[in-house]
Amino acid sequence: MTAPKLPREVSRAFDALPAPIGGRLLQVRDLIFATAAAHDEIGRLTETLKWGEPAYLTDETGSGSTIRLGRLKDSGHAAILFNCKTTLVDTFRERFPDQFEYRQTRALLLPMAGRLPKQELTACLSLALTYHLDRRRRKAG
Repeated sequence: MTAPKLPREVSRAFDALPAPIGGRLLQVRDLIFATAAAHDEIGRLTETLKWGEPAYLTDETGSGSTIRLGRLKDSGHAAILFNCKTTLVDTFRERFPDQFEYRQTRALLLPMAGRLPKQELTACLSLALTYHLDRRRRKAG
């Protein structure tokens, strides 16, 4: 599946980022939509702005936790931001300790040079987009 056309306000948010960061995050955006399309239980994503940054929500099914794309003030890296009250970043850190740089429990920082680690990143995005489903299954089991 190809990602849908960028909503105007989201496009402006990407354009406001330094070009290398915006370009890297547009690659992540494509992966987010491809990952969602590969899981029937995720449903259609809502693409909007949260705190002025592109955000991806599973409003239709409630299957996952919000994913935001941006950068951290103290970093020149592209960042994928997650709800700090989840265990997502800790899980990513356990699974991929050397693949990414992390910030506390809220951000995964992407390397700006070289190829995007798509396989590992897809695994992380899948965990985020199904976070609530996985938690419900553990409670029911």
